[in-house]
Amino acid sequence: MNDSNPLPEPGRIAHRVKAGDQTGWARWMPGLQTLRQYQLAWLRHDIVAGLVLTTMLVPVGIAYAQASGLPGIYGLYATIVPLLAYALCGPSRILVLGPDSSLVAVILAVVLPLSGGDPQRAVALAGMMAIVSGAVCILAGVARLGFVTELLSKPIRYGYMNGIALTVLISQLPKLFGFSIDSDGPLRNIWAIVTAVMEGKTNLTTFMVGAATLAVILLLKGYKRVPGILIAVAGATVAVGVLDLAARAGVSVLGKLPQGLPAFAIPWITTADIVPVLMGGGAVALISFADTSVLSRVYAARTRTYVDPNQEMVGLGIANLAAGFFQGFPISSSSSRTPVAEAAGSKTQLTGVVGALAVALLLVVAPNLLQYLPTSALAAVVIASAIGLFEFSDLRRIYRIQRWEFWLSIACTVGVAVFGAIQGIGLAIVIAVIEFLWDGWRPYSAVLGRVQGIKGYHDTQRYPDARLIPGLVLFRWDAPLFFANAELFQDRLLDAVAASPTPVRCLVVAAEPVTSVDVTSADMLVELVGTLHAAEIELCIAEMKDPVKDKLKRFGLFARLGEQAFFPTIGTAVDSYVLTHGVDWDEEDR
Repeated sequence: MNDSNPLPEPGRIAHRVKAGDQTGWARWMPGLQTLRQYQLAWLRHDIVAGLVLTTMLVPVGIAYAQASGLPGIYGLYATIVPLLAYALCGPSRILVLGPDSSLVAVILAVVLPLSGGDPQRAVALAGMMAIVSGAVCILAGVARLGFVTELLSKPIRYGYMNGIALTVLISQLPKLFGFSIDSDGPLRNIWAIVTAVMEGKTNLTTFMVGAATLAVILLLKGYKRVPGILIAVAGATVAVGVLDLAARAGVSVLGKLPQGLPAFAIPWITTADIVPVLMGGGAVALISFADTSVLSRVYAARTRTYVDPNQEMVGLGIANLAAGFFQGFPISSSSSRTPVAEAAGSKTQLTGVVGALAVALLLVVAPNLLQYLPTSALAAVVIASAIGLFEFSDLRRIYRIQRWEFWLSIACTVGVAVFGAIQGIGLAIVIAVIEFLWDGWRPYSAVLGRVQGIKGYHDTQRYPDARLIPGLVLFRWDAPLFFANAELFQDRLLDAVAASPTPVRCLVVAAEPVTSVDVTSADMLVELVGTLHAAEIELCIAEMKDPVKDKLKRFGLFARLGEQAFFPTIGTAVDSYVLTHGVDWDEEDR
């Protein structure tokens, strides 16, 4: 049994049943169910894991806030409140939520051009994005739309996340080198960074601090039980403070944090901001739920517990709403902090509660503890996370097995890098829809024949020696029939008739792959029946599913063709043709 599993073996199936059977408000607060089942033996593990988790929550929260164009303190606000909200409303017992590198580029794309350099305006914009994202997730979860993220194929998700990772990495390079740039867009940023480096604007001390921090994080990344980020950031902070590098070498530091806890505040924005904030919030909702649902399923499988994807969407939405109304910004699950919690022995979401309370205690008791934290070290934290977002190994596999999907992924990456994060996700969705429609728009079709030694009827293109039944064309269509492919279906079918080596008396459509028929394709079939009738060719259909037959009945096609035109299998259709027309076709050939 996995030690991280919070449920005893006999309780797992019961837990799934109870989770599905809950009604009313209790269904939306699975944390209460966890509390009722809580075992005292878990408490020590959750407290220790929460304290270990805190060592990552603080530097990462601050780093992602600054990377998103916000003051660092708001990264801690966006850590405290969402963890508490998710502990009550989230279905996963081990997931850790908070600011995440995958959202940085989207938040920055909205905040940077609209805030005009005003920190409070940036906070309001980011807070409203969190509220929009939360509302979208909650509505989608209540409407049971938890499946929507599955519409983006794996290559497209890889392409989008690679583009996000590249955008985030580029955005942090100026802080790593110790200068600022005035540019907009990843490609322009690269040019501005190269120009600034060539002009000698690099602060060498700042760069050395950031590069050393990045090197330590990457070197210790393989040791799960070693807090690499804490060691690297603490070392950089101590070095800058002891050597007074802020005053002597111009190293930029975080400075003193405000003392106190996040307060309830409505993030007011102007009417001109509504459209970009709505777009950004919607993009955040899609990204955050895609990440959260994947991570949630991984840990649900590992701990062998049931997680409702719709409840996951609601829990994520409530956490984002809480962040937006308590001076935070959009959040998601964390693929770097969740494994830390698991490795530290986390049993339930009390781990996140302990982490949130520890961060809150830091703000109340010791807000000046991080005043010498160098911004280049924070940039190194974000860069290390961005590097972890890149996906190359599976893309190499995709390149080997299906190159057009590989190039789709590359197109998504380029789209994000050239046009920006929000436009990039729009491009990814458009490409996903086109990819989905393409197989149905231009599907595979085949003329079938009999292959010696193999039962059934098979594609004559793959088996050139397949025997054709004189006067009969067996035609298979590998897609639903709908408006976009109806004309192509008719053209290919008539081409198959024209290519027959013998005069055609009967045409049988092997319709087992046809899962649907719409009005446009039904009208096409009526026209096709007329065309074939004029050529004295009978149209028959084999292996059509009953739901599709029901549609043909509503369209009047079933009655027009007659029940005798429909056969349960291709073999019965062939038998009927051979018997009716007295074709010389030996039994052994069938």
